[in-house]
Amino acid sequence: MSGQIHIEVVYGTPNKQELIALPVLPGTTVEQAIIESGIMALFEDIDLKVNKVGIWNRAVKLSEEVQDLDRIEIYRPLIADPKEVRKRRAEKAKEEGRADKVTGGRVNPLRGN
Repeated sequence: MSGQIHIEVVYGTPNKQELIALPVLPGTTVEQAIIESGIMALFEDIDLKVNKVGIWNRAVKLSEEVQDLDRIEIYRPLIADPKEVRKRRAEKAKEEGRADKVTGGRVNPLRGN
């Protein structure tokens, strides 16, 4: 059928990944494309009120219209705040003597600090 554009919808978990290619009509929104792809039936944890979405690693709104050859990506929520993870890792390095307690920089093992 002519007049259609071709897109992909992708989602993955640590154990399962899926890429679904499908034709849609011009003017189709990201949300409509996700629903039409059927990917939500394959992954129960997809909730479009919670999951952020993007096109080629660029965050977009569900209402944005897709273009030919777009790859819609559905992102999983973060399990941990990256800033908190870095902070805990730095504190652990200081406690273990792998980082300078004042500057937070790496300790030079040849100088003793």
